[in-house]
Amino acid sequence: MEAVHEHGTWKHWFEAHGPKLLLCARQWTRSLADAEDVVQEAFVRYWRHQRQLPGDPQALLITSIRRAAIDQARRESRRLVREEKAAGDPDAREPLFVPQPGDDAERRLEIEAALQHLPAEQREVLVLKIWNELTFEQIAETLDIPPNTAASRYRYALAALRKELKPVCHG
Repeated sequence: MEAVHEHGTWKHWFEAHGPKLLLCARQWTRSLADAEDVVQEAFVRYWRHQRQLPGDPQALLITSIRRAAIDQARRESRRLVREEKAAGDPDAREPLFVPQPGDDAERRLEIEAALQHLPAEQREVLVLKIWNELTFEQIAETLDIPPNTAASRYRYALAALRKELKPVCHG
């Protein structure tokens, strides 16, 4: 195998050897997307820090890919444990909103809980409309849906929130 550091460009080398590395990565990952991420991570690490090392670059890359796959599996496992814990324990959930001084913490938690009860499609439109201040046309383009669908999801979300949230009395 031609040494990477002797070749003029990483793109040519990666085009020639990437599919073989991807096949190796598939043995240690759960999906093609995960394998592609692992190969990319390992290759970038190799190209930046290890390509001047003597020896077979493919062997170094395969070792790096295997380690990256193991690291990814560990991260995924820890993430799943955190999500399961948060789903079962409302106090363990990460807040949706960054608490601000003077905020009514109880009301914030009530709003967060109500948002979590919305269907994902309605929640994403609501967040894009209210907190990101996008128009229905911009939301439609972002989500690849018709503007009228974005508007109706927004209306449904607001109606659901009105039913679930107690009115706040100012006085």
